[in-house]
Amino acid sequence: MDGAYRLSWRERIGFCSGEFALNIIYQTVSFWLLFFYTNVFGLRPEVAAVMFLVVRIVDVVWDPVVGTLVDKAKPRWGKYRSWLILGGIPLAGAAILCFWNGFSGSLLYAYITYVGLSMSFTLISVPYGAMHSSMTRDNDEITILNSVRMICANLAAIAIKALPLVIAIFAPKIYNPTTGRTEAVYNTPEAAGAWFITMGIFALVGLAIIFFCFSQSRERIVMSDEQTEKVKVSDLWMELVRNRPLRILSLFFLIAFTTMSIDNAADSYFLTYNVGATPLMTSVFMWIGTAPAFVFLPLVPAIKRRVGKKGMFFIFIGMSLLGMLLMHLYASIPALKEHFFILCMTQFIKSAGVAVATGYMWALVPDVVSYGEYKTGKRVSGIVNSLICIFMKAGMALGGMIPGLVLAWVGFKSGNSAQTPLAEQGITSLETIVPAILMILAALVISRYELSDARMDEINTEIETRQQI
Repeated sequence: MDGAYRLSWRERIGFCSGEFALNIIYQTVSFWLLFFYTNVFGLRPEVAAVMFLVVRIVDVVWDPVVGTLVDKAKPRWGKYRSWLILGGIPLAGAAILCFWNGFSGSLLYAYITYVGLSMSFTLISVPYGAMHSSMTRDNDEITILNSVRMICANLAAIAIKALPLVIAIFAPKIYNPTTGRTEAVYNTPEAAGAWFITMGIFALVGLAIIFFCFSQSRERIVMSDEQTEKVKVSDLWMELVRNRPLRILSLFFLIAFTTMSIDNAADSYFLTYNVGATPLMTSVFMWIGTAPAFVFLPLVPAIKRRVGKKGMFFIFIGMSLLGMLLMHLYASIPALKEHFFILCMTQFIKSAGVAVATGYMWALVPDVVSYGEYKTGKRVSGIVNSLICIFMKAGMALGGMIPGLVLAWVGFKSGNSAQTPLAEQGITSLETIVPAILMILAALVISRYELSDARMDEINTEIETRQQI
């Protein structure tokens, strides 16, 4: 196939570094913003939960506009890569402002900054996702590219999960009579300045890497001017109606990001209140959750060739369920709570499954873009990625809303160093039971996905033949 381009390692790493940049900014928000709002900024959990939902409603309107704009516009530095510059600067600025406590407790300020962050993220994530499918049609190359991309995402996760340690450098220190040591406090309003400085560091590093990604990426497969003129906002919903694999993948994204967001939000509460972890223990636990990605993601191309796309999903979803079961047993048996290394083992197993199952889904996005082109003659990469972004953000909204509502329901009190048994049970459920139910649902959804590698080779060959004619 003419479009089956092979990429150099320099281009693979250059493009995939953008995943590191986006994650070090936006996933910091996913991991820590609810915790910051309830423990530092001063919002009640249920108020923050409703805000997460409202912001996603704004996205339902905004994301299709961005997707259409990306597909129709012809910026000077490239159809997709130009937006790395245009969207990167406001994204970094909004992220920093989200963690500023200058208007402590102000719901209006929280709404303005979080809406700004979400809109800025769309402005860069939609074209960045579209670049993936503009670089090559080769299935093996896409799998390699996605594996490198997910490794970069997990490198960012290592930095994100070190956030308590970075905050501890700048946070106030108090004497802890239980340990007999002076310790940094990062979960009180007094640590607000430390949060602001830390987010500033993360955002500026992310912005610099976005510029690097821009300099190294190259677009090869884009719409012609004639196709571009025909793109309109309604194409987004029409594409969803006529593209069955896209509907399945979108639903999987919704469930996957709901699961990950609940898990990410629950980690900090689980470690702080159920485990009594120090900042170092918290970071170690979260780092162990990232480690499996570096073990298994490089093996994904070989595993996929042996068991197929769906088989790989089933294997790693099953692994995640095993890890969640073992973690729930750890939290339920008092004698095990004395052994932190056991908790870390369960975290490794659980995270291995989640990392691969939710990481490989990005490799399916070029599939559904090509399938849409095969059915309609339009390669609307921007619109498809904006639709994926809507479902992704909807999942993040549910993943932010559900923990807030559960915490309010079980009587969580942010000012208390210890929580009631009911509150601890609620936190444990957010860490294990709720994600397990969602992962089972994800397995049922992905079982309906029909675009195997063999089928995609047929589709891409047909597209290339049409273009030659």
